[in-house]
Amino acid sequence: MIERRQMMCPQKNPDGREVLKIYFAGSIRGGRRDALLYHEMIRYLRSFGQVLTEHVGDTALSEKGDDGPDDRFIHDRDMAWLRACDLVVTEVTLPSLGVGYEIGWACALEKPVLSLYRPGQGNLLSAMIAGSGAITTAAYSNVEEAKEIIQAFIERIRRRRNPSKNPLDKSNDPVRPA
Repeated sequence: MIERRQMMCPQKNPDGREVLKIYFAGSIRGGRRDALLYHEMIRYLRSFGQVLTEHVGDTALSEKGDDGPDDRFIHDRDMAWLRACDLVVTEVTLPSLGVGYEIGWACALEKPVLSLYRPGQGNLLSAMIAGSGAITTAAYSNVEEAKEIIQAFIERIRRRRNPSKNPLDKSNDPVRPA
């Protein structure tokens, strides 16, 4: 019975803010050169809630994506996390079929999606990501800048989920993709 009640009532941080369930996506089988960057982003995301996909930032995880017994297990586990999450943050500088698939499903599930990328890294941002009205995209040049973008995105999501009771407060306007 306790588990059911916990699912119905969002968990709160000591400061009274809702603990968010965050799905982070970054390249695994498409290449691991940004694994340390993913690790830093995930560490920061933990300050806002539970990161369901912390393994993406594990620098020991190889391009083989050996984070489950087989591909079906990984797919089903990750889809369950995607369904359960409150929002999705992706790093899409390094192209990945899996991350694109996750973003597509997140949009279909109507999850708020932030896709971060570093311009000038030899890859152009996919038109399917950049052109989607359902995805907030943001360019950044360093981890600190990415953290500022993440914080602003999450604050907008929180305001949308918990609108102010003050009718003059316009800060609860819906998140608008960039």
